[in-house]
Amino acid sequence: MNARSQVFDLTMEGRQVDEAVATIFHTVLFHRCLGKYMYTGDAQYSIGTVGYTDVDCDFIDFTYVCCTSESLTRTVKRAINMFSEKLRSNDSCGSGQISLEFFQKKKKSWPFQQESIPWEVWTVHLDLIKHESEDERQLCRENVSDLLTEKVIYITELMNRHDYVPKTPNQSELDLIFDTSFPDVQPYLFKFDYSTSSGSTAPSMGNAMKKIIKETLAM
Repeated sequence: MNARSQVFDLTMEGRQVDEAVATIFHTVLFHRCLGKYMYTGDAQYSIGTVGYTDVDCDFIDFTYVCCTSESLTRTVKRAINMFSEKLRSNDSCGSGQISLEFFQKKKKSWPFQQESIPWEVWTVHLDLIKHESEDERQLCRENVSDLLTEKVIYITELMNRHDYVPKTPNQSELDLIFDTSFPDVQPYLFKFDYSTSSGSTAPSMGNAMKKIIKETLAM
């Protein structure tokens, strides 16, 4: 099975990285989380509700929605922070990418290990820039906000399509499809992966602005 893949290219300041990635990944997870399954039989169940919370960004003029789950929020924040710190470190050139991958497990007969099969991957590719004036910083802040608005709308439109998601399993196979470790939500199994590049410098303001304008027009 080939996994669906979406890649978003963004250019911004280092301090905006955590919030921009969180905006995209929490938007995706909000659509990929269900309430806790409550089984009355192996194939009979009811599903709890998922609460939502508005989150105001500090370095971007944007508010996004995420599931009301402290444990899920901590998990996502921890992964993004690890990527962000590496991206913004002196060893990094200021470009990299982080992916949110959904997968399902497939049982294997002993002594073979369980297989993980990805079915959807969301990747955010980032280039960092440095501003020389407050006017430049404000302009890019507005552009990043506009781009994130377009991305969130795009994600929502994709989620409304009738694309593949794993079938609801029996209780005995629930852990093959869903992450049941969270006490208040039940997302499809997911994991994070990231990488950063080295050996080059952050893009200049002129080139960065050209890229931001190009990204805006591409939407």
